[in-house]
Amino acid sequence: YRQLHTEEAQLSKFNQTEIKAMLGSYTKVLFVRDPFHRLIATFLQGMGISPSFSSFVQEVLDGGMHHGSVAWKPLVSLCRPCLIQYDYVVMFGFLRQELGHLLRRAGLPAGSLLPELTDSQVQWTYRWLSEQMFSELSAQQKKQLSHFYRWDLAAFPFSSSFLSE
Repeated sequence: YRQLHTEEAQLSKFNQTEIKAMLGSYTKVLFVRDPFHRLIATFLQGMGISPSFSSFVQEVLDGGMHHGSVAWKPLVSLCRPCLIQYDYVVMFGFLRQELGHLLRRAGLPAGSLLPELTDSQVQWTYRWLSEQMFSELSAQQKKQLSHFYRWDLAAFPFSSSFLSE
């Protein structure tokens, strides 16, 4: 939808008719990741100034939805999957399989464009990290995190997430 497209345009800057026309002219892909894994990655990348994972989680919970970083805000609040009809939802942990399918559907040569992804190693590593980090949290923090990400957990199949247990 070239007439309205600019590099830094946000959907909220357009009216409903323009938004519908724009979204209808694109293939919409949403990449989703377990919210607890997103928290771990953010903490490990040093985006929080907390000395421990538990104190980092408390900062996230204290900041809430309106004062948080896009690195840990619930996906539902960022991507609006109830309002935008995505053509594809790609789950982190299944990237190699799903990206190959997506590229083939787009008519692109999947094999030559994909980096070597080792999904099983990534899944094992995050499972181990999740166990370690989750054990640092208090029962109250676990409950609050599950509540904070309740809409993500309801919208996407994160069945093995520690937050859905």
